[in-house]
Amino acid sequence: MSAIIATGRRKTSIARIKMSKGSGAFKVNGKDFIDYFPSLSMQNTILRPLEIANAVHGFDLDAKTSGGGINGQAGALRLAISRAILETDAELRSSLREEGLLTRDSRMKERKKPGQPGARKRFQFSKR
Repeated sequence: MSAIIATGRRKTSIARIKMSKGSGAFKVNGKDFIDYFPSLSMQNTILRPLEIANAVHGFDLDAKTSGGGINGQAGALRLAISRAILETDAELRSSLREEGLLTRDSRMKERKKPGQPGARKRFQFSKR
């Protein structure tokens, strides 16, 4: 099996992964996965697709993430891993879909409107 390449997006973050059979090595932007995402809850979120596929130590992952913050990058990485796993085994689609791992989270920051300080905030109203 050659390397599988998949992309995931969340907010303004983009994650591209290269997944291949291996022992479970996981690098993100050249750093170890645990060093890049120090929060345990974030690590569990990212590894959830691999847990469903029973392949936590079955694949080597090399990820490149860019844009946004650490949470957006984690969400993008989770989607990319889910898509890559789907290419290895199409029978996992229903279990991944149940967990909501194949759905792209389309929520984005609302744009700032002209004539006001933010997306929804208004300048202070003065009657006199």
